[in-house]
Amino acid sequence: VESVIADIISINKHCNIVIKSTIPLGFTDRMRNKFNKKEIFFSPEFLRETMALKDNLYPSRVVVGDYTREAEIFAKMLIQCSKKTLKETTVLKMESIEAEAVKLFSNTFLAMRISFFNELDSFAESQNISAENIISGISSDPRIGNYYNNPSFGYGGYCLPKDTKQLLDNFKNIPNEIIRAIVKSNQTRKEYIVNSIINKYPKTIGIYRLIMKEGSDNFRESAVLDIIKILIKKNIKINLYEPLISEFENKKVKLINDLNEFIISSDLIIANRLSEELDDVKNKVYSRDVFQEN
Repeated sequence: VESVIADIISINKHCNIVIKSTIPLGFTDRMRNKFNKKEIFFSPEFLRETMALKDNLYPSRVVVGDYTREAEIFAKMLIQCSKKTLKETTVLKMESIEAEAVKLFSNTFLAMRISFFNELDSFAESQNISAENIISGISSDPRIGNYYNNPSFGYGGYCLPKDTKQLLDNFKNIPNEIIRAIVKSNQTRKEYIVNSIINKYPKTIGIYRLIMKEGSDNFRESAVLDIIKILIKKNIKINLYEPLISEFENKKVKLINDLNEFIISSDLIIANRLSEELDDVKNKVYSRDVFQEN
């Protein structure tokens, strides 16, 4: 990242520089000192997977890590590019390190929420009771809300895994329990899912899609990838159906891009998110997609 910023600054020596990305705490201040340029500031984005355009057009808030006139102009530019007016948008100006913290803590809170409902689901499945009923009951409380509550194999994607670990790294000398637990909980969930799969004694496991959610082409840090790694160590035969790729990095996994062949050749199909494509073979499918939504 530093080399990229250096290139930007060398090209724009007489311009105000805006960094709009996820970066480590204190990075903006280090760049200001390194290049002796006070006009560098940080503005985090808050874009959901598959919803980036909508989130740009209807921003939940605009956070700018500076108090200068340039920061105010930049905030107005973001709003002018959206469908909302200045009066309809919350604009928060603060120090850049505080803006960096907003990004990391926001994503870590979302990861915590996902982890909570995943652990609830692990409990419900272990006790053979309805996770859907429990989640619906507690989510009816307006203080909790009916969102980010659909169980999965674990959180993943571009931001949550790296931001939670990055934030934890900043807690080295600061007492904490929750932040550390959020990172650990995600691995615990994947191990639980693997054990649930193995307990069904399949000879061949079919992995239905690597992508995080319907309509996405992203499977970076997908929980399914970690589950595959654990299953490989268990020496279980694995088929993979992912039409977005032509080959898979591990040759122990058989990539099958014909859905019918994939279904027929798999004893058990695991799906992080369910799809209508699997409706006719539900008896073969293992998923914790309680509400069948992204």
